[in-house]
Amino acid sequence: MKKEQNYNNESIKSLKGADRVRKRPGVIFGSDGLEGCEHSFFEILSNSIDEAREGFGKEIVVEKCEDGCIIVEDFGRGIPVGYNKLEKKYNWELIFCELYAGGKYNTNAAENYEYSLGLNGLGLCATQYSSEFMDVTIHRENKEYLLHFKKGENVGGLKETKTKETKTGTKISWKPDLEVFTDINIPISYFKDVLKRQAVVNSGILFKFKHKEKLNEFYYKEGIKDYVKEIAKDKALSKVVYFNAEKKGKDRKDKDEYKVKLSCAFCFSNSVKLIEYYHNSSWLEHGGSPEKALKQAFVSQIHSYLKQNGKYNKNENKISFVDVEESLIFVSSSFSTQTSYENQTKKAITNQFIYEAMLEFLKHNLEIYFIENPQEIEKISKQILINKRSREKAEKTRLNLKKMLVTNLDFANRIQKFVDCRSKDITKRELFIVEGDSALGACKQSRDANFQAIIPVRGKILNCLKSDYDKIFKNDIIKDLIKVLGCGVEVKNKFNKDFKTFKLEGLRWNKVIICTDADVDGFQIRTLILTMLYRLTPGLIEKGYVYLALSPLFEIITKEKRYFAYDEEEKISIIEQLEKEKKKYEINRSKGLGENEPDMMWHTTMCPETRRLVKVEPEQEEKTKEMFNLMLGENLQGRKDYISKFGINYIEKADVS
Repeated sequence: MKKEQNYNNESIKSLKGADRVRKRPGVIFGSDGLEGCEHSFFEILSNSIDEAREGFGKEIVVEKCEDGCIIVEDFGRGIPVGYNKLEKKYNWELIFCELYAGGKYNTNAAENYEYSLGLNGLGLCATQYSSEFMDVTIHRENKEYLLHFKKGENVGGLKETKTKETKTGTKISWKPDLEVFTDINIPISYFKDVLKRQAVVNSGILFKFKHKEKLNEFYYKEGIKDYVKEIAKDKALSKVVYFNAEKKGKDRKDKDEYKVKLSCAFCFSNSVKLIEYYHNSSWLEHGGSPEKALKQAFVSQIHSYLKQNGKYNKNENKISFVDVEESLIFVSSSFSTQTSYENQTKKAITNQFIYEAMLEFLKHNLEIYFIENPQEIEKISKQILINKRSREKAEKTRLNLKKMLVTNLDFANRIQKFVDCRSKDITKRELFIVEGDSALGACKQSRDANFQAIIPVRGKILNCLKSDYDKIFKNDIIKDLIKVLGCGVEVKNKFNKDFKTFKLEGLRWNKVIICTDADVDGFQIRTLILTMLYRLTPGLIEKGYVYLALSPLFEIITKEKRYFAYDEEEKISIIEQLEKEKKKYEINRSKGLGENEPDMMWHTTMCPETRRLVKVEPEQEEKTKEMFNLMLGENLQGRKDYISKFGINYIEKADVS
């Protein structure tokens, strides 16, 4: 039966009051998750910063309480709360209960808050609406005012008390509401990071952060200049340079003129890099206009120097910003009386005039700096050319590897019974070398096909220590394994026609995992595969790419759970624990890989979180070489003597379970 459509005139509704934020927090804060909750805190902090930057109060205190409550206190003039004749409402109602109400709409006329971080009259009200509760204490004009809000509604109106104190300022305490945000547990690291950034771009203002009786203070006397020095430490390639200027202009001819204050500090380094943009003290995570200007100015000026002074090689490509960025520590801080943010979260600005002003400002000052500091630009340009040529070489290598990988993929996919994985990311790909077709089937069903590939070894592989190279390179199993590995072999021999010289970059796998049964035959096959890798591609072992997958010897089953023991000692430990807990259990000797159920195979052998891998490491290279030669080489009498002397230690103990 078709559902009746009741979309009519009464279907259209509007959200009112606190619901405008509580029902749709993402519209104001950019997210209804933790990021949105963090931004609600920043809105309150922004108002205190604006007040301090106007010269009212030089200290801001933030506290994170253990119950999730947040406190922001400043020592500015205190929020006006009296009756507003123009709006015919009390100012506290306008500020805390009305969206788009505030004292920062006439910044261009320098009426209040000329360079303001909070602009839209949304932040304080929206944060109040989105809180479980909010308590406000305001000191101004020898009076203390108290306000209390609960879930977006005022409770009790404005309470006023006369005081003898001359103290002024605003203290706001609130708890973000879990009914509004999906996560309100703002990490301590976020508060510290934000306050440090604000101290950087608001020189002379002290920021304090309290949590669990601990106090952190953030203060930069010379602002961004001190910050760049702190980042560079003793690793600077050039001195720290500071530029500043103030300009006036328009975004469009038909728009109003506004003021922009520009400042930047930078230096070059061959070991540290950092680029950060701030506008009206807000960190522009996505940049916008300043980022666009920076890239164009630095590339243009440095390229001009390189070209004019013959630093490029013949037919060499022009530098790109990637090459400059690799060695640049740059922080810009701009302020404007009119700002166009990408959205309320203020992570990028889009003003055309700010871009034009900053581009001209940077190009002009860089030109003068290069002329006045010839030794500095000589060092800088040399490092940037090193960055450029290293990048181009790396890109060329990547392209060659990509071509090699494609060739190897086509080659490997023609190998019988090889099962590839989907991922082409070599840092994730794993190759399982398994014992026989039955193990191939079990592994194929239980693997993660995104990054795990399988190749079966049919029967016992050739002993590469007892065999000549002509025999080795005619062996189909060995040839298939080398093809799938993709890195060639470390053998230069007339019989090695099909495989190129060994290149570790050609390896198609992050891990090469030998996976055989936990029995005598399985150990022998594992040893023969290791012997092959040891003789033909020892570089894989040396660089740590070869692993052994451990298979459990015992499966111990209780009513609630299955346990896997990888040796006799672990089996005894599990049994003792179960008997202590008075649990009934059943012990089974683990089957061969081919007989395991897919979920068991995944859990015990293939899942990265639960499997057990042993990395094959060449820690005792000479001793390993001697043992391989003794046990698998031509020294028959030596092998007999060793077995006669030590064989008793390797006799498999009877299973008495």
